[in-house]
Amino acid sequence: MTNDREEWLGKARTLSEALPYMRRYAGRTFVIKYGGHAMGDEHLAELFARDIVLLKQVGINPVVVHGGGPQIGEMLKRLQIKSEFIDGLRVTDKETVEVVEMVLSGSINKQIVTAISKAGGRAVGVSGKDGQLIIARKLRRTQRDPDSNIEKVLDLGFVGEPHQVNPQILEGLLAADIIPVVAPVGVDRQGDTYNINADTSAGAIAGALGATRFFLLTDVAGVLDKDKNLIPRLSLEEARNAIADGTATGGMIPKIETCIEAVEQGVDAAVILDGRVPHALLLEIFTEGGAGTLIGRE
Repeated sequence: MTNDREEWLGKARTLSEALPYMRRYAGRTFVIKYGGHAMGDEHLAELFARDIVLLKQVGINPVVVHGGGPQIGEMLKRLQIKSEFIDGLRVTDKETVEVVEMVLSGSINKQIVTAISKAGGRAVGVSGKDGQLIIARKLRRTQRDPDSNIEKVLDLGFVGEPHQVNPQILEGLLAADIIPVVAPVGVDRQGDTYNINADTSAGAIAGALGATRFFLLTDVAGVLDKDKNLIPRLSLEEARNAIADGTATGGMIPKIETCIEAVEQGVDAAVILDGRVPHALLLEIFTEGGAGTLIGRE
């Protein structure tokens, strides 16, 4: 074992104490949304790949779904393609969606596959278009005009949301002891390609697979209370209340909503945790206290 592995095992106090937590998830499927600063940091990316391989070695079936917003932005800049955002969503025309697919399904996806392979695992990269994994539909957003108070429909171009998930290709890879790495690009019934939010894609895939856990790796510790302390656990009702009473704000709101939807679709529990913390995933799974905010039915 490397010093990094020994470090997290030390936090679990002893290997004998960690083993029961390892064994209880053998044979279960975990869907992990990977993105944010953790993906952009070379050292953290290496640790993440090792951790995914370790999950596989203890009998867990991990499925990785990745983002890539900063990398897409950088490529658009290099190609001198202008890009704008509305309500945090990138307006995606035909030219832009080709770049999105190139970056997500190409360079980023293969970097993650290579890192997992280098760490000793067997991984295969797919996109939501492969095997019709994600059938997309155009995402519709409305915006109220402050002057006329009339609500108008925003055209975001080729920005989509999962309409149907067909997990057979992932189930086949898992049955062959292969780790799937999924790029969040989908296709509609007419064959048009859509850019889909990685959180949303991962949650929909977790629901379709009936995953035991859905993990959202973010750039914050988890859901914080109004005193900025980590909330270790929320029921679905408590998670909804956290949005309604203003405890959750900004970008945390759609993350909680995605977790709630995943649990309602059949996932046992969803977890929001800080991907910038080395081995956060292992600490959440293999230690009693966990490392993030778990959202479940009770």
